[in-house]
Amino acid sequence: MAVDLRRTRPLWATAAAVLAVAALSACGSAGAADPIAAPATSSAAAVAPTAAAPPPIKGKLRGYGTVRQLSETADLVVRGEVEAAGFRVDEVLRAATGSSVRNGERITLASLDGGVPDMAHMSKLETGQVVVLYLAQDPAASAFRTLSGDFGVFDVTGSGDDAVAASRSQAMAVSGLLAEDPAASGHGFRTTLGQLRAVAAQVK
Repeated sequence: MAVDLRRTRPLWATAAAVLAVAALSACGSAGAADPIAAPATSSAAAVAPTAAAPPPIKGKLRGYGTVRQLSETADLVVRGEVEAAGFRVDEVLRAATGSSVRNGERITLASLDGGVPDMAHMSKLETGQVVVLYLAQDPAASAFRTLSGDFGVFDVTGSGDDAVAASRSQAMAVSGLLAEDPAASGHGFRTTLGQLRAVAAQVK
C-alpha cells in the first residue's frame, strides 16, 4: 500500500517541533539553580570569617636557673655600690670580650622596658646598696641593664670571699651555682661572694 508523502509531512513537522520544545525545557531546568540550595550557598559566603592578624604578644623576661647561666649571658659582672648618679664599679668579676669597664669606674644603669609585664614585680636599685650585678649592655647607648630585672641582682653583706650574696628576689632567682635545684626554686638563693667570683672566672 503506497503512502502519500504529502499527507505525512505535516505530522513529521509537528513531531519534530514537540521534541524540540521538550529538549529546550529539559535544558532550562537542568541549568537553573536549585531554589533551596542557592540561598544556602550565598548565605554561607556572606558569613565566612575574615582572617585577621592576631594581636602582638608582649615579650616576657627570660628566667635563669643557675649563676653560671647568668655569668655566661652577661656582658659585664660587677660588684659595687649604687650611687645617685649611677653605679660605682669596685670590682669587675667578668667582662665580655671588648668591654672596657675597669675597677673604680662609674657606669650608667638603664631601666628595663616598662612594657614588659614582669617589670611590675621588679625591685629598684637605690643609692647606697652594695650589690653584684649581672648586666647586659644596651647596644644603642653606653648604659647597662640587669639581666631579666631581679634575676641579675645579688645583695652583698659583709666583705671578702665570705660576704653573703643573696638574690634580690625570692621568685625571680636562680636555684643553684652550676646546676639547678628544683627544691630551691621560688625560695631565693644565697651563696658567698667568693662563689660568685669562682663561677664568673670559669666562664671564658
